[in-house]
This record gives sequence, C-alpha cells and structure tokens, in this order.
Amino acid sequence: MQKGYRLAMLLVAILPLALGVPSLAQDEVTINWWHIQTETSQAAYWQSLADAYMAENPNVTIEITILENNAFKERLAPIMQAGDPPDLFQSWGGAVLWKFADNGLMRNIAPELEGEWKDSFAAQAALELFGQNGEYYGVPWDWGAVGMFYNKALFEEAGLDPEKPPQTWTELLDAVQTLKDAGITPITLGEGEKWPGHFWWVYLALRLGGGEAFLAAYDRSGSFADAPFVQAGEYLKQLIDLDPFDDGFLGLTWPDSAGVFGNGEAAMLLMGQWAPGAQAQYSESGEGLAEGVMGWFPFPAVEGGAGNPGDALGGGNGFVIGANAPDETIDFLKYITTAEAQLAGSEIWLLPVVKGVDEAFEDDPIMQAIVEARDAAPYSQLYYDQFLPPAVGEAVNDAVETIFAGMATPEEAAQAIEDIASFELQ
Repeated sequence: MQKGYRLAMLLVAILPLALGVPSLAQDEVTINWWHIQTETSQAAYWQSLADAYMAENPNVTIEITILENNAFKERLAPIMQAGDPPDLFQSWGGAVLWKFADNGLMRNIAPELEGEWKDSFAAQAALELFGQNGEYYGVPWDWGAVGMFYNKALFEEAGLDPEKPPQTWTELLDAVQTLKDAGITPITLGEGEKWPGHFWWVYLALRLGGGEAFLAAYDRSGSFADAPFVQAGEYLKQLIDLDPFDDGFLGLTWPDSAGVFGNGEAAMLLMGQWAPGAQAQYSESGEGLAEGVMGWFPFPAVEGGAGNPGDALGGGNGFVIGANAPDETIDFLKYITTAEAQLAGSEIWLLPVVKGVDEAFEDDPIMQAIVEARDAAPYSQLYYDQFLPPAVGEAVNDAVETIFAGMATPEEAAQAIEDIASFELQ
C-alpha cells in the first residue's frame, strides 16, 4: 500500500504537466472547498491535488475545509439558508441538491460539461443524479453499486453451483430454501441500523416499478402508496417468511453482519462496494473469507416487473459548485476528475467513475463486476435515505423495518412513507 500511495502522490504531482493545464486569467481568485475525507491519507490526497493545481495557477488559492460527515451537514444547512454556499462542496446528488438548485444556490455547469468532459464519465447514470432538466450542478467523484456478495464454499456445500448464482427472484428464494435445508444461514442482515434492510425494499421497488415509479412519487405525480411500493413489501415478505436471516437480525448492526459474513457463517450479504473490506475488518480473524471464496452478483430480476433488471441501486461521493463560485472552480473540478487523478486516488480508497482507469481493477474481479454493472446501468437509483429529504428517508427506513419485524403489512408500510412524503415533498 505504501508503494501504491507513493505512486499515487507522484501521479498527482505530475498531473499538471501531463495534462497541460493552462493558467487562467491572472486576477487573484480564492476557491472555498469543503469535503468530508477526514482519514489522513485521503485528506493528504486532496491537499496534494489542490497544491498541484495552485502551482500551475499561482493566481488561485484553494482553501480547504475538512468536516466529518454529520458536522458537514450541520454546518452546511445554515450557510445555504443564508444564501452563501461554498464554491465547491461535497454532495451525493438527488433531491437535496435539486432543492438547493431550485432555490438559486447552485451554478449550472451544463455548458462547460457538455462534450469531452461529460463523455469521460463511465458511470453516466450516476452523473444524472447531479443535475435535472438539462442542468448540471456538479459531477460524481466515486460511485458504486449495491449487490449480493456470496460465499462460494457455502453454496457448494449446499449443492448450489457457485459459478451460477441466482439471476431471478424465484431462483433466489429457491437458493435460500436450499441453503436452509443444508443447515446454512442464507443471509446476514444488520437490521438494527435499518438502512441495510432498506436496500432490499428499494431494490424490489426498482425492479417492480423502475425509476419512473420513484420519480413520480418524488415529484408528486405519483405516490409511495402506489402498486410498485406495496408490491415491494409483498415480495420482501415472501423472503422474510422463509426465515432466511441470522438469529436476532433485528438487533444486529452493520459491523455485526459484516463479521458474520467474514466468518463464513452466512451465505449472502446484500451490501455496497465497501463490503469486502468490512467483512475482513470485522471478522474474528481480521482477514475475512479466503481469497477466491467470495463472489458477487447483481440483485436478481423480478419476473414480470416493469423495471429494467440492469438498473442499479448505489451511491458515492461527488462535488458540486455554488452559485457564486468563480470560473476557476469549474476548471479545478474538471482537473480532479481526469483519469490520471482518479487512478491516483484509486490507490487509496475510491471507485473511479471515469473512463481509462481499468488498471485500477485488474487484480480485483469483484470490483470489476461491480463497476461493469454500475457502468451498464440504464438508471442509477441513489439510496432512498440519501436521495430524499431527511424526514422522508427516515420514514422509509422505519417503515421497512416494520415489515421485517412483522409489525405492519406492506400496504401499511407504504402508506406510512406516503404520509410523510405528502407533507415533506410539497
């Protein structure tokens, strides 16, 4: 890792020369940049990018503010209410960003993005979350996809073909029953934190109704009590009725379930691209599953569903530009989303979103599979609890938990979400 990190820093240092970044107008300019990468190597990486850019553009000063995730959100809220957004700041796209734009707080960079820069993004569906109605306010920086991690050894032990994981919902239910019959816990789930369980319901809603159903519920031309959302609960109940989860899953945390999977005590885990590292970190050995034991497959297609089975649920980080930002901010954002910058960052932590970085995954077949699914997705659904305003996202997590706990019917859970949405999404 140290060798890779030094290489990354070397790449960053030579980027301005390699890319031939021109100096802009020589008026003194300050760019205020807020990000949430507090980990030492990540913060150093961002600082090195800023330093390299400033060296090539001596009239530009980039002032970085680093905030922990929750502190960032708490500090950003009053700044935006005052109408004074940072020039460049962290965003996950979706409704919160769109609301900022509707209030005149974001800069539309569509003219600068159009053409070569826009075409450089491999994850085009993710890019769409950073704009609306032909306008764009920023771009993704790293992006992944939620999918099914599975233990090939446990599949084989149960008599399932480890090289042919389930492709449809029916096949998944059949695999769950086969694993149970073999005395193996089919799925680990840390529902004590609620958000891991919401992945199941959202993916089912996506397969049953597509992005159209969600966007209709969001813009109020539809409702979260519409058929796809009720049906998502009904399909989820089919799974729950098989009793596929760990004992006490309603009280388990995400680290708990990561450890269960890393210990080889459950066959499947529905989670994002961070799961491989987490299952190793939280396993008893600290190493997780042996090399080659873990596999990955996309969330199964739902037979007869209106959604495209290639659509992906996922998320990541991005950066957006405030309404009053100087032009140099756009140039700097373009600079940090080059293939060279992203490849350097991949040595540390990120899952790049631009083309020309295949070597970042050449030794990691699971990440290759995730990136392929992400890039091929016709539509990318940001996690509901990040896309939607906080009160609605919380309502989703709470309502889905009631389905897992057997405390509400699918209809009641969907209506509980709609009750909050009808007030918050006006």
